[in-house]
Amino acid sequence: MDWWTRNIVEPGKLPLLLALISFVLAFVVTRVITRAIRAGRGPFRNVTPGGMHIHHVVPGLLLMTVGGFTAFAGGRHGVGAGIAAVVFGVGTGLVLDEFALVLHLHDVYWSEEGTRSVEVVVLTFALTLLMLAGFAPFGVNGLTDDEAQDRLSGALTVCGNFLCVLVTLVKGKPVTALVGVLVPPAALFGAVRLARPGSLWAKRLYRRRPRSRRRATERAARHDRRWGPLQRRFYDLVGGAPDG
Repeated sequence: MDWWTRNIVEPGKLPLLLALISFVLAFVVTRVITRAIRAGRGPFRNVTPGGMHIHHVVPGLLLMTVGGFTAFAGGRHGVGAGIAAVVFGVGTGLVLDEFALVLHLHDVYWSEEGTRSVEVVVLTFALTLLMLAGFAPFGVNGLTDDEAQDRLSGALTVCGNFLCVLVTLVKGKPVTALVGVLVPPAALFGAVRLARPGSLWAKRLYRRRPRSRRRATERAARHDRRWGPLQRRFYDLVGGAPDG
């Protein structure tokens, strides 16, 4: 319990942990329900008052708004903070489950474009887990000088890994970024390697570098031939196979 108090409760990370758990559970439950509706099983049906399909991103936005403003109105400690974190986490799970719909402004939930929602959920989980894993040097009582120094060093290491994960994401490598949360060298590897040709990094920085653009395209093609089917099975397992 001393570890729990010093690393989760005292630094004010309990709301973040509750939000992460609520986010994951909301996403999993939502996917189970939507797949049951798609298969015509169970008691669940689409909500269509007056013939208009109400997507779950709508209640998700409402929950995010309530949870977010409630969290800002309070602090990082207490029952209120925990409740606000749960509400926000559930809302975030509902919204990001339909991220592709918001991105395309069209119902692409069961299409190839709909897998973007699964990618964003995985990335959000990875980044939040990384923030949660950092041992904060502040807000913990009774630290010796050596403990404070160790925590500061740990926090700086986590920040460096967080930066590598972000660069890996911008380079269009969500799976490598996820692995890099748990295995930091993977994030560093993904950050220093060439970006995927369709990524934001490539679009911004490879426009005037045809050699890098060509190498990135060739490398991405080799990678997709080797790992593409496995990655596709993972996304289909999590989010359901797209139509067609």
